[in-house]
Amino acid sequence: MSTQGQNNAPILVIGGTGKTGRRVVERLQGLGRPVRGGSRSSGIPFIWEDESTWEAALDGVSAAYVTYYPDLGFPGAKEVVGRFAALAVNRGVRRLVLLSGRGEEGAVAGEDALKASGCDWTVVRASWFNQNFSESFFLDPVRSGELALPTGDAVEPFVDADDVADVVVAALSDDRHIGKTYELAGPRLLSFHDVARELSAVTGRTITYAPVSVDDYRAGLRELGAPEEFADLFTLIVDGRNANLVRGVQEALGREPKDFADYAKETAPTGVWDA
Repeated sequence: MSTQGQNNAPILVIGGTGKTGRRVVERLQGLGRPVRGGSRSSGIPFIWEDESTWEAALDGVSAAYVTYYPDLGFPGAKEVVGRFAALAVNRGVRRLVLLSGRGEEGAVAGEDALKASGCDWTVVRASWFNQNFSESFFLDPVRSGELALPTGDAVEPFVDADDVADVVVAALSDDRHIGKTYELAGPRLLSFHDVARELSAVTGRTITYAPVSVDDYRAGLRELGAPEEFADLFTLIVDGRNANLVRGVQEALGREPKDFADYAKETAPTGVWDA
């Protein structure tokens, strides 16, 4: 189980206010483990673009959950993550759990850079999150009643952020996960047509899916001031590389992952999708 003598040292959670990071923080606190959130607004701030913030954030911590924003597969990420991991190990932080993405070549390069530090690593490769529809990219389209996305008729085994957090906490808490790569997915393959139907059913509103071209979507990102590279991530769905079910949740936790329908039923009463 956990390394003796380190239970009183804080665990650094980079992106501690994000979709998975917030849930990891809550779970660790529930277990009575001290946690240090790593974000711009933290008491001890952590900023990926400002490497002068890294050392203080790592001071005295026993392990770290590493999430790279905006995405581990983006240009430059592997170099930055590699430098961070090397510093962590140099500071005595050997246990690193890295959030990665399924099917991303660039993300694999980031994984390799982290491993090259000599740390005790676990890699968690996640499918697209259910919570993308309620906490980020796709929330406004759901509220507007139209998911206009460059995904054609492709399917994705959406995974729940609660399941991702449970795997991460297990990896941070139990040495048997060292050296493991877990690919996480939900129990079903869903198209965006399916998603629109399921969201319509739980909200009582008509939510439609309207396929658009990648170029049109990229132009929309540009207008919003969002990174255009986000459009490239849709390739991971459209080309079918991740159109299969994997069993990382079962392997790490010994239970089945949450289904999208259950996520939707739990989320609708919060009112987040009310128009």
